[in-house]
Amino acid sequence: MKKEENIKLGISIGDLNGIGAEVVLKIFEDKRMLDFCTPIIFASIKTMSFVKNHFKLDINLNGIHNVNQALVGRVNILNCWKENVNINFGQEDIKIGEYAIKSLEQATKALKDEAIDVLVTAPINKHNIQSETFKFPGHTDYLNQELEGNSLMFMVTEGLRVGLFTDHVPVKDIASHITPELIEEKINTVYTSLKQDFKINKPKIAVLGINPHTGDNGVIGNEDDDILRPTLQKIKTSGMLVFGPYAADSFFGSNNYKNFDAIIASYHDQGLIPFKTLSFGQGVNYTAGLNRVRTSPDHGTAYEIAGKGTADMSSFKEAIFTGIQIFKNRNEYKIISQNPLGFSKRKI
Repeated sequence: MKKEENIKLGISIGDLNGIGAEVVLKIFEDKRMLDFCTPIIFASIKTMSFVKNHFKLDINLNGIHNVNQALVGRVNILNCWKENVNINFGQEDIKIGEYAIKSLEQATKALKDEAIDVLVTAPINKHNIQSETFKFPGHTDYLNQELEGNSLMFMVTEGLRVGLFTDHVPVKDIASHITPELIEEKINTVYTSLKQDFKINKPKIAVLGINPHTGDNGVIGNEDDDILRPTLQKIKTSGMLVFGPYAADSFFGSNNYKNFDAIIASYHDQGLIPFKTLSFGQGVNYTAGLNRVRTSPDHGTAYEIAGKGTADMSSFKEAIFTGIQIFKNRNEYKIISQNPLGFSKRKI
């Protein structure tokens, strides 16, 4: 790829007391990464210089005040604040949460305005970001409000993609959230994403049951029989290759997941525990269903190792490459959809 064709990659810096800033700068210490994208980190040059010096990294940072000043082949830091930030690695701090939100809000605005092509979000602390003006349980809910479409948490890695009917919902409320309308919406989102974002022409989707053993004919709950099965049957009549519901306890251990392009779990832990067990730190959290591309690593702030220089870059690097590839796939899908015969008609 020529450098002038590089994708503008925005990065929100997340919780500065966690491992996010360390991982980001370590990734771009490898100058080969600049052949794939032009990074724009939403933070401040003072803050990122502190992180650079703390970890003794060999990296040149280019401070800018708007996205248009970003230079190809450089690690650009967009100044979201001027003051010094008091960083204490491994500590939960409300003030640090405020900087995480400043970064996220400015990065999201750039994404909405198409000033950046892809957004990768570093981990936040869901507790210290809460305020009178920001009352979201995480990135996904905020981006769902700010961008067009209906968001879906889609965990992806090589050979495995897991979506969710419900994400950050208390266990006691899960069944009441899973309605026929929600099931149809989420399955349509996964189906569309598999086609336009992952270039799969005829996706096969598996759905996991709500109750243990999918309810055992009503012995362990009626939701699978009364809500999930009839809705899946209705969806099948449209021609979608949707299968289930499957009992979640044996689905992954039996390797049945390998027969499908995506799996939709009924709730957070039902899908994320097997995903994170199988992905070994290579997983990516992709927000499907929106009109812009956002990814993140599959780990959190990791306060316990923050500041020690031992954080693993693998998942964040995968989030970058996945975001870039999805952006390219989407553009190609748009072109092909407009002209089913190809990109252009050649003169013979």
